[in-house]
Amino acid sequence: MAKSRDTFNKKEKEKKRQKKKQEKQQRKEERQENSSGGGLDDMIAYVDENGNITDTPPDPEKKRKVKAEDIVIGIPPKEKEDESPIRTGRVEFFNHDKGYGFIKDTDKQEKYFVHVTGLVDEVDEGDIVTFELEQGPRGMNAVHVKK
Repeated sequence: MAKSRDTFNKKEKEKKRQKKKQEKQQRKEERQENSSGGGLDDMIAYVDENGNITDTPPDPEKKRKVKAEDIVIGIPPKEKEDESPIRTGRVEFFNHDKGYGFIKDTDKQEKYFVHVTGLVDEVDEGDIVTFELEQGPRGMNAVHVKK
């Protein structure tokens, strides 16, 4: 007669698996016995007028009408600023070989990219310039610089 190929370790692992399976089944049965047996009504949640989740339905008298056009999904559009399009700044960096540089606005301390095609006069680093921002083809700001 042939000897069984199951080793002691394999038998122990199988016993542990069976024991875990039985414990899981017992926990499942206990949960089913202890549950209130409610249904969909117990699972429904409502949102009140302040945006809080509650189990009571909202008061119909506090209901507000909202237009679909008023709902903004994502970042709200930037409001138009009533600023002068002409600004002043200082040339922080300009590479004459490559034809580009950066201007730092004196009011807002923001840096703007400038290309040689946007220059009216020749500029060097440290020059105080006036410039105008325009919307570029890809949504970027085009800078037209006068010394």
